[in-house]
Amino acid sequence: MKKVIQSFILLAAVSALVVACVDDDFWETFVPETSDDPTQSEKNTFVFIPALVEATDDRVAQLRVPAGFQVQKFAEDIEEPRMIVANPEGQVYVANRKAGQVLLLEDADGDGRAERKEVVAEIAGIHDFTLHDGMLYMVTLKELYTAEMNGDGTLGTPTLLTDQLPDGGQHPNRTIGMGPDGMLYISVGSTCNACAEPNELHATLLRANADGSDIRVYAKGLRNTIGFDWHPVTEDLWGMDHNIDMLGDNEPHEELNQISEGAFYGWPYIYDDGKYNPHPRPKDMTYAEYREMTEVPSLMYDAHAAPMDMVFYEGDQFPADYQGDAFVAFRGSWNRSSPAGYKVCRVRFEEGRPTAFEDFLSGFLVDDDRSHFGRPVGLTVRPDGSLLVSDDTNGVIYLVRYP
Repeated sequence: MKKVIQSFILLAAVSALVVACVDDDFWETFVPETSDDPTQSEKNTFVFIPALVEATDDRVAQLRVPAGFQVQKFAEDIEEPRMIVANPEGQVYVANRKAGQVLLLEDADGDGRAERKEVVAEIAGIHDFTLHDGMLYMVTLKELYTAEMNGDGTLGTPTLLTDQLPDGGQHPNRTIGMGPDGMLYISVGSTCNACAEPNELHATLLRANADGSDIRVYAKGLRNTIGFDWHPVTEDLWGMDHNIDMLGDNEPHEELNQISEGAFYGWPYIYDDGKYNPHPRPKDMTYAEYREMTEVPSLMYDAHAAPMDMVFYEGDQFPADYQGDAFVAFRGSWNRSSPAGYKVCRVRFEEGRPTAFEDFLSGFLVDDDRSHFGRPVGLTVRPDGSLLVSDDTNGVIYLVRYP
């Protein structure tokens, strides 16, 4: 009897050790390599959207920034400001997507508020900009335009470069950037949460000539990399990818990727550092084969925080240790029980590699996280080194400066 008891204790100990060594996800998700065996997965998913309240002066005064920094409204009463860009003269272009307008903002007297607000172009669905050789590039869902920037900030007549960008779907918001190589990069999100895309141009970063010709896939397996930029020293391309919804509160994480030509980043089959998405199942290869070819993220951030714009800091107003770091705007979650995001984060880089996220501009969540008064979207660094942040829910653009 004693030996039986000892054997039972040993078996229990071994079982406990095995349980301790197995990832918690094993017990709630079983994803075999192929469809020869059944797939079983259970996830608890939530929808929670904090209520929108007004961006009053008292609430703005409670926003949190690092010691020595100041934050204030730069402009307000803009219908739906999305992406923004400042030209070398400090004039700021804003994509008012809902109205289909390009707005020009200017703070000529230097008091930190834009006293000039002027519509300089009417382009339906306008979403993002980039600058190149005195020209403003503008992108909508399917169209790419350029216009000459005049000395007073107004624009010449927009010229259509192409109207052959892919159709929309779940992610219709295109973003663009001009690379150090003089080539144009265009982010095209997926049409769905997770699916096998019929069009190879979806869920990609595209590259084209500066005139919009020869559009081709640069990197793929990117669900929706809205924010991307080039490191000012290494010239490596980095981007923040939105990950899949409906897999639970804490999975999958948002991803910071170094984006390389020809690389594959996992969507829709692989997420985080190599986990299998139970649906859809790959048909042409096993999960293991997809994982083998997937570039895993360099850093991960809170699930469903919704990264938007990303910009490296090259100004000279902020403290010196901000040089070469990046800022990321997180618009905020809807697919988790407690909100994540609703802030701007600093991404610390060391020797050209990201090391950590830390809060930079936060406090938009109020009323014990039951309400919000801002969802950050666009970022741009002005020539004086200050940072502008757009909020598309209350129509405000914020200025962060030091001191």
